[in-house]
Amino acid sequence: MRVDGHNTHLSHRGRRLTVHRGSASAGRGRPPGTGRRLGPAHSYDYAMIDVDVRHLESFIAVAQELNITRAAARVHLTQQAVSGHIQQLERALKVTLLVRTHRGVLLTAAGDELAAGGKAVVAELAELVERVQQVARRQTGSLRLACCPYATSLFAGEVADAMEAAVPGLAVELTTVRTPREELELLEAGSADAAFMWLPVGDTGLRHAVVRTDGRAVAVSRDHRLAGRDRVELADLADEPVVRPDVFASADTERHWMADPRPDGAPAPRGPVVAQIEDALLTVARGRAVWLAPEPLGRWAPPANVRWLAVADAEPSELALVWTEQAPEPLIARLIAEVRAVVDRSAESPPAPA
Repeated sequence: MRVDGHNTHLSHRGRRLTVHRGSASAGRGRPPGTGRRLGPAHSYDYAMIDVDVRHLESFIAVAQELNITRAAARVHLTQQAVSGHIQQLERALKVTLLVRTHRGVLLTAAGDELAAGGKAVVAELAELVERVQQVARRQTGSLRLACCPYATSLFAGEVADAMEAAVPGLAVELTTVRTPREELELLEAGSADAAFMWLPVGDTGLRHAVVRTDGRAVAVSRDHRLAGRDRVELADLADEPVVRPDVFASADTERHWMADPRPDGAPAPRGPVVAQIEDALLTVARGRAVWLAPEPLGRWAPPANVRWLAVADAEPSELALVWTEQAPEPLIARLIAEVRAVVDRSAESPPAPA
């Protein structure tokens, strides 16, 4: 396409077209649309021109009707709006596109050129939009998502509903397992596409994206010496054995949960090993140990016989969406966005730790 004697090409950017425009001058390059390289006495300087698609649509209507009143009715705008679009388009392109007469308008040579090429550009953009929407509509089928109740019970159902609403025809299958280790087994066996897991997950080769950062809390028994406080530091727990649920996917994960080593370099005191998360809470309630965990577990675990206290200086825990290389990446990308939206909404009024 040529506009006002200069070679140009247009790229789509939302409802605007970015016109890459060239002009010959001394030194370098090849103008787009030409088949020859300029000699050493020439070069090509590029400028960017933004063309609003609405302005182009208004101009095409005027070019076809040769009358601003009829063109305005055709595009459902006022005459003033259409005239304004033409003026803005002329300023953007730095050309005169039409002249007004007592009968209507006449196109200049530049206007004739833009009318000829502009209609194809608008039609191409409309077809591109339709193709993109069709691709989005074709993202149907199923997405298999594994989760542990204590990690995601506060939002997993909401996320699944949001995904199914966003992608018509998609079915999100939620599979609940008891431990992060079981989540990894499902992913490695190809029985799940993605899972919610707190980092780190070890050297698994899986991909991940952080969706939430959680503070840390410690569970103590109701009659513990610290039970009357709302907040503690790791130094307050220096001599407290930490119960260790045998559920973690890696030794790195266990060390993170135990805050091992402590800020002063000392190892975390190791308490009893238990089989399940529920057993950890029973051990704490009986006064045999304390348990360090991400803060949301204080909302998942009813504090009947334990107290949850914020740990001010413990490293935060990162909850991530973890997925395999075989997972459908467009759906994973949309899932990440939906999870973060749900998390952002819930963060507006977080419940206080018990």
